[in-house]
Amino acid sequence: MLTSEVRPSSLRGTRLFVVDAFAKRPFTGNPAAVCLLEEPRDATWMQSLAREMNLSETAFVSDRGDGYELRWFTPVKEVDLCGHATLASAHVLWQRGARERQIDFHTRSGVLSVHRNGHGIVMRFPAERAVEAERPAGLCEALGVEPVWIGRNRFDYLVEVADAEVVGDLKPDFAALGGVPTRGVIVTARGGSHTEFDFVSRFFAPAYGVDEDPVTGSAHCCLGPYWAERLGRTELRGYQMSRRGGTVHVTVADDHVLLGGTAVTITAGTSVQ
Repeated sequence: MLTSEVRPSSLRGTRLFVVDAFAKRPFTGNPAAVCLLEEPRDATWMQSLAREMNLSETAFVSDRGDGYELRWFTPVKEVDLCGHATLASAHVLWQRGARERQIDFHTRSGVLSVHRNGHGIVMRFPAERAVEAERPAGLCEALGVEPVWIGRNRFDYLVEVADAEVVGDLKPDFAALGGVPTRGVIVTARGGSHTEFDFVSRFFAPAYGVDEDPVTGSAHCCLGPYWAERLGRTELRGYQMSRRGGTVHVTVADDHVLLGGTAVTITAGTSVQ
């Protein structure tokens, strides 16, 4: 067992972990693979490992002195922003002995700062506000819903529907949804009967090899500002209504959001070639 005096960079070999993010107990939340790199690896190797892991995201972390480089891959391609695999990466680094109170990840979306808050982890992410948009061809038909509102940010479409029951009952046509030109589709509604939550959501990204993502941190970069404006509050609790389910705490500031959650390690310490 590593002590708090040992930095992850002192480990030999490449280490691989599976972590349930936005989860308080195993086999809930969103599983991510985290690979701690001790030598440079190219994108082809990373993509191959992500395909082998076959989770919605595999994160690759390397120590760069002033923080850590972090990249995320789905089974089919690299992405620009991922919340749950960032949370999982910070969890692994602290569990393996990182001494920093704040971890700075250098990513394709800039520097993402992560710190501990009591028993949880809080991530500072860019706010990704959606603007109202025309419905793209085939979107509503693939979802099987009539929207209340449709918007889009640089990553995804955001679709508000009538209530939480509609969100929970969705049975999308994933083949058709994969033809919509976007990373993913967020479907959301007010919490309704889920009174402990301000809003609920689900997230679908079949074009990126993920039919439904269990709990999506980056989607809450959009959901947080959207519901903060409508509910008149900046501190919110969201519940992602996937089969596994997970809770995301969101605090909205001007140009960023704070995403809070917990994580549980499922497997640890496997060497990879």
